[in-house]
Amino acid sequence: MTSRQEQFSGTMKVRERHRFDEAALERYMIGHVAGFTKGLKVDQFKGGQSNPTYLLTDGAGKSYVLRRKPPGKLLKSAHAVDREYRVITALGQHSDVPVARTYALCTDESIIGTWFYIMDCVEGRIFWDAAIPQVGNTERAALFDAMNETIATLHMVDPAAIGLGDYGKPGNYFARQIARWSGQYEQDEEAGRFKAMDRLVQWLPDNIPPGDDTAIVHGDFRIDNLIFDKEEPKVRAILDWELSTLGHPLADFSYHLMMYRMPPQGFTGLLGADLKALNIPSEQDYIARYCARTGRDLIPDGHMNFYVAFNMFRLAAILHGILGRVKRGTAASKHAAAQGQMCEPLAELAWNQIKESA
Repeated sequence: MTSRQEQFSGTMKVRERHRFDEAALERYMIGHVAGFTKGLKVDQFKGGQSNPTYLLTDGAGKSYVLRRKPPGKLLKSAHAVDREYRVITALGQHSDVPVARTYALCTDESIIGTWFYIMDCVEGRIFWDAAIPQVGNTERAALFDAMNETIATLHMVDPAAIGLGDYGKPGNYFARQIARWSGQYEQDEEAGRFKAMDRLVQWLPDNIPPGDDTAIVHGDFRIDNLIFDKEEPKVRAILDWELSTLGHPLADFSYHLMMYRMPPQGFTGLLGADLKALNIPSEQDYIARYCARTGRDLIPDGHMNFYVAFNMFRLAAILHGILGRVKRGTAASKHAAAQGQMCEPLAELAWNQIKESA
């Protein structure tokens, strides 16, 4: 069986349906990317389910990354590369959150057919398995602490202070997100219906825990969306900001925390792993470290079960969208079909979190 590390690492030739006029892109980069040298070479990254992502290499050997909206029929609120560009640029210029340097956002569809942006290619390591089997125990513990520190650093940024006060609607984050993803799920009839998803759509809005904080939330903070330094246990860049907004930090943190409650098959989770033998902190210790870094009281177990169930539902809705894109022929990755099929088991796992709290 091919590992996720092998499936998604590295690049390949550009897929037929994602090709574009490379000469037009080169002309654009000459005029908009400082330091770019003529002689463009384009490859496509294997990862990147929603927005096709490309490795660009100029004539001098400098590497860049291009993220674009996919071609074809798109849902209205999806593939917001302009939002990605805005948040990465603001964080890079005004905070300690590790992100790639951005160069240009292009909303002129005549260049390559869809909106896109260009940023630096950050060198480092990407791990596609939460157990990080490639490293030893000492480094594994340090890498987990680096992830914890990075998400805490993000949540401590004042959105208004870096020009992102209007990046989303403050307040009622859970209610709005549940409504949004319920709507996405129900509107995408081509992807089908699942009993557990229907139950979650009904149950979640009526059981939101009290308390309402606002922070910049990444929306998809997991180990394979982080680039780690090649040598040190340090995060050099957070990737894939498509789902970022202003929201409740505990929604973002509990999404990251799902790795503890997800099985390794299909979801690259840690469920069933011997955490002590791997020198990975327990879920409770990981939560406590985040709370200490953000000055927050410890989170009640019942509340955390809701937060995790909400995020499993949200991810299941995203997978449902991937399933729909597969059926419409607009999915970016050849692995999209397999990912879409994980919607139903993930929704059932989300419902199990709720049943445990009952």
